[in-house]
Amino acid sequence: MHTALLPKEAAHPGESGVRLLPTGTEALQARIALARAATKTLDMQYYIANEDNTGKLLLGAALYAADRGVKVRMLVDDLNFKDIDQIMAALNSHDNIDIRVFNPFGSATRSFGERTRNVFTKLDHFTRRMHNKAMIADNQIAIVGGRNLGDEYFSASATLQFRDLDVFVAGPVTQQISASFDEYWNSSIAYPLRALNKQKFDPADLDKTRSDLRQHWKDQADPLNAKPLNATPVAQQIAQDGLGLTWTRTEFVADSPVKIEHPDKDYKSPPMQRLIELANQSRSEVLIISPYFVPHDEGVKALAAITARGVKVKVLTNSMAATDAVAVQAGYAPYRVPMLKAGVELYEFKPVQAEGEGRPRAGLFGSQSRASLHAKAYTIDRSILVIGSMNLDPRSASLNTELALVIYNQQIASEAARLFDAGTAPARAYR
Repeated sequence: MHTALLPKEAAHPGESGVRLLPTGTEALQARIALARAATKTLDMQYYIANEDNTGKLLLGAALYAADRGVKVRMLVDDLNFKDIDQIMAALNSHDNIDIRVFNPFGSATRSFGERTRNVFTKLDHFTRRMHNKAMIADNQIAIVGGRNLGDEYFSASATLQFRDLDVFVAGPVTQQISASFDEYWNSSIAYPLRALNKQKFDPADLDKTRSDLRQHWKDQADPLNAKPLNATPVAQQIAQDGLGLTWTRTEFVADSPVKIEHPDKDYKSPPMQRLIELANQSRSEVLIISPYFVPHDEGVKALAAITARGVKVKVLTNSMAATDAVAVQAGYAPYRVPMLKAGVELYEFKPVQAEGEGRPRAGLFGSQSRASLHAKAYTIDRSILVIGSMNLDPRSASLNTELALVIYNQQIASEAARLFDAGTAPARAYR
C-alpha cells in the first residue's frame, strides 16, 4: 500500500488526507474497505465490539485479512464483554489474530460474585474505561471517531440509531494513531484473551467460524449495504484522488493508558486541554456536539468567558427522551439555566426525527428508528474541527481514556458546521 500513498504525501508535505464519514452506511463501508486494504497489519481499538450483524461482517473482513497473511490485532475494553463471544474466541486461535482485553477487572473468567465484589472494592479502576476508537491499516490509513462496533452505529438497527461521526484519514498522522494504539496494546493492563478465556479451540472450530462468517456476508452484505461502493482498492483510490480526501494540517491528541494504569488526580487530559485551548482562541463561534454534556461550574465559567468576548457558543446534546444515559442527563440538567444566563445557546436532540416530504433522508440525521446522538465534534470559527471519542463531561476528562483528531481546514470544518446546523433544526432538536 505504501507506494500508492507516496506521490500524495510528497505533493502535500506534512499534511494528511481526511474525509468525514457522516452516515452509518459510509462508516461501515469504509471499515470493510480498510480491512481489505491492509497488506501487513490491521489494528482495531474499540470500547464496544458487538458480535451482531455488522460486527460479524467486520470480524469476517478481519479474518479474511488474517487468512491473506495480515497480522490482525484487536484491543477491546472489557466492560462490554458480558461473556466472551464464540466468534472472537475462535478467531483468536488463528495464528495471525491476536485479541487483548483492556483493564479486565470484570473479565469473564471470574465468578459473578467476584465481579460484583470488584465493582464495589475497586470502583475507581472499574469505572475507568478505554473509550478510544480507532481502526488502522498498515500504519497508513485509519478511521477514528465516535463509533463503536455495533448495528446501532451503522444504520443497521431497527430499534436504535446512534447519530455519529467518524473521520477517514490517510498519511503521516496515521503513524501517531498507530503509536497510540501500540502504547495501549503494550500496556500492563492489556491482557491476552487467551489468558482470560478458558475455552479450548481446535482448527475445526476456526473453519466452522470461517464458513459461518462467509455465509453471513453472502446473506447480509447487501441488505446492510456493507459492500464498498467502489471495487477499486483503497490505496489506488487515494492515489487517483477517488476518495474525495482533503489534504490538510492535522494534529492527533490522545490520553496515555497511564490515566487508567496509575490514576492521578492532577492528570490533565491532552485531548480535553487542546480543545479548551482552541475554544479559548476562538474569534466568532464555537459549535459543540456532545451527547453527554455535564459542564460543572468550571465549564459554565469557561463558556461564559468565551461568550463574554462576543463569541457565539452553541451546544447540541441529547434530550432526556433521546439519551441512552439517564444519569448523565440528571448531571446536565442543573447547568441548563446557568448556561443560558451565560449566553450559551442550547439544543437538545429529539428521539424521533421529523422528516420533510417524501422519503426520509438517510444520513447523520434521519431515519425511522429511535435516534440518539453519539457524535463528538467541536467546530471552532468554522475553520477547525476537533473530532474523536471525547464527550464534554467529567468521565471523559478524568476517568476514561480518549482520542481526538484536530483538523485545521475550512472546508472540513464547514461540513461539520452544516451537520450541526441540520441537527439543530426545529424538526430535529428542541431549543
